[in-house]
Amino acid sequence: MKSRKILVIGSSNTDMTVRADKLPSPGETVLGGAFTMGHGGKGANQAVAAKRLGGDVTFVCKVGKDLFGESSVRSYEQEGIDTSHILYSSQPSGVALINVDASAENSISVASGANLDFTPEDVKGLESVIREAGILLLQLEIPVETVLEAARIASESGVYVILNPAPACRLPEEIYRYISLLIPNETESGQMAGIQVSDRQSAEKAAEVLMGNGVGNVIITMGSKGSMVCSKDGSEFIPSRKVPAIDTTAAGDTYCGALSVALSEGKSLRDAACFATVASSIAVTRRGAQESVPTRAETDAVIAASL
Repeated sequence: MKSRKILVIGSSNTDMTVRADKLPSPGETVLGGAFTMGHGGKGANQAVAAKRLGGDVTFVCKVGKDLFGESSVRSYEQEGIDTSHILYSSQPSGVALINVDASAENSISVASGANLDFTPEDVKGLESVIREAGILLLQLEIPVETVLEAARIASESGVYVILNPAPACRLPEEIYRYISLLIPNETESGQMAGIQVSDRQSAEKAAEVLMGNGVGNVIITMGSKGSMVCSKDGSEFIPSRKVPAIDTTAAGDTYCGALSVALSEGKSLRDAACFATVASSIAVTRRGAQESVPTRAETDAVIAASL
């Protein structure tokens, strides 16, 4: 890998979360919840995770010229993230409305705002920043054509491209050949591969289909079960770390950020997945999105205690 720098291009949202005993069904009002507000968005969550876990991180998103956008950028700066390339839009900053139930399951509605104003032309203006990175980490809360352009520039420059295809959507076939590592969950991998993923065997089959489409490596995350790591050298299942989960909101984002850091440090794909598994297991024991992301010291301490 030519550089340890991690560039995250993606979404920034303000999360408004209500925690209650149950998730509301359509047409139902659930009373008695507790409200909190914090910074979120898959791109931002992954950037914060990568920074707290030891990465050299630059984050590029698009926010509105409003209080939500200003507060978000200020928060990223306080984390020590390079925010010098963040873009501004005439659209309002993104917001997410999150419901979390007593068993830590969640449902999320997003008003994307400025995130959907992030264009391929914006990415072309970031070409020099992309070419200087060692790893480019992408998600799908900004337009797919923008993600495609970023992946293309990075791949053609020898940058290691990681795509977390969430939320799930139809991807152009062209993008697969630009992806060094794809990190979908069970649902996303099943939709992309046309295979119902429910266990290790079906996960491995789905990964083989995705690699056949041109992806370099695939890690399918399977929640409390663990993750299936697949490369040209073979496949290995990494079991989860059993913990009392209370909120899964940013677990996947923590995993992706942690994995990027480990790879930037030269760890193997397997060892990076093990590191990410520990980091995400800590996140689910805490409430909130970015608030739940552990530090490198916390993660290393858990790893050391298990040796």
